[in-house]
Amino acid sequence: MFDRENNERRFGRGPRPNFGEPRFRQGDRGFDRRPRPENVVVAKGDADAAPQVAVGGIKEVEELLQKDPLKIHRILFMHQSGNPKLYELQKLAKRNHVHVQQVDSKILDSYARPNHGVVALMNEKELLSWMDVREEFFSAKERGEKKLVAVATNIEDPRNLGACIRSCLALGVDIFLIPAKGMCGITPSVARTSAGALEKMRICRPDNLEAAIGELKMAGYQILGLDADTQTNLANFKFADQVVIAVGGEDVGLPPFIKKQCDAVLRIPMKPEAHSYNASVALSLGLYEFARLRIGIE
Repeated sequence: MFDRENNERRFGRGPRPNFGEPRFRQGDRGFDRRPRPENVVVAKGDADAAPQVAVGGIKEVEELLQKDPLKIHRILFMHQSGNPKLYELQKLAKRNHVHVQQVDSKILDSYARPNHGVVALMNEKELLSWMDVREEFFSAKERGEKKLVAVATNIEDPRNLGACIRSCLALGVDIFLIPAKGMCGITPSVARTSAGALEKMRICRPDNLEAAIGELKMAGYQILGLDADTQTNLANFKFADQVVIAVGGEDVGLPPFIKKQCDAVLRIPMKPEAHSYNASVALSLGLYEFARLRIGIE
């Protein structure tokens, strides 16, 4: 089972609501033993993300937001700094749909010095904008092209995310969509686990993932979710030519905003005593079944 006690210690949280059994099981991981101040929201994935590229300083972060916002995973601001320049910078980040968090100055110092109250945590590669790729996927049906889109949400373990990217490349995914917040970043650990797939796989971070999936649905894509809480079996499911396959996070499963748009939610055959699959394993199995039935990958 998912070790919530360790998870709470790792992220500096108090008791969490009881979500029941996880939809997909996460592999074992350690927790961050660095001291954490009280009443501070700590960025998810810190322990496995290090050493993550961090850029500190108001001018430096402002330049990144103006030139390369899709290279930024999230921005950490000093809690209650009282600095109007930081307030304006935070508004700029939100306009660019970059996730922001308020943290203690000690956490900022642990990433970059000097930082002047702000640190940007960087992805290992610049992600794609949805507006730059959407037309390619909208017109696929008209051209008679098969398209496979993978979606992952709320994955906190970089190794899980790296494994998802590796499977996406291996099983013919045309683009991999991730949300603007609620995920670990594209960290060095993600890059290592992907075993080279990160550089080859197209990864897109829509400003609004729910809206992007809705647009694909309107364009004729079959929206499919992977979740244990369903009676529809993945095995030998009848796939369309344009498909979106979505997987949820390690401990909360498929989010409601995706589930409500699904044409079908599929369960993966599993012995009852196993309880759940790892998120990356679940996505890999779903992609493989599509590839086996529709594309003919051997």
